[in-house]
Amino acid sequence: MRAFLIDPSQRVIDPVEFDGTEDGIRGLIGFSTIDSDAIRGGDDRLYFDEECFLRATPDSARFQLDTLAPVSGKGVIVGADATGESLGPPAISLADLSARVRFI
Repeated sequence: MRAFLIDPSQRVIDPVEFDGTEDGIRGLIGFSTIDSDAIRGGDDRLYFDEECFLRATPDSARFQLDTLAPVSGKGVIVGADATGESLGPPAISLADLSARVRFI
């Protein structure tokens, strides 16, 4: 299944394939503690390391999507239903997502 991986240390957003599970998302992010936020304008969600700021160092790369709280470390954009239980490919395009992400 397609998703978008946001990597602030490389300052890139790449399309990636994963198995469509939260374990697959954990593998992309690199940590087992994940959380998510709905993103504006659709059913897509941003998944990130729930403890990203506890693990962060002063030189940790961060990004911000729209007006959501900044995230330290990698994030993954996937499509999801309102509960976040059914995952799918994101509806947002790479170009639209790129315009909405700011690397900090």
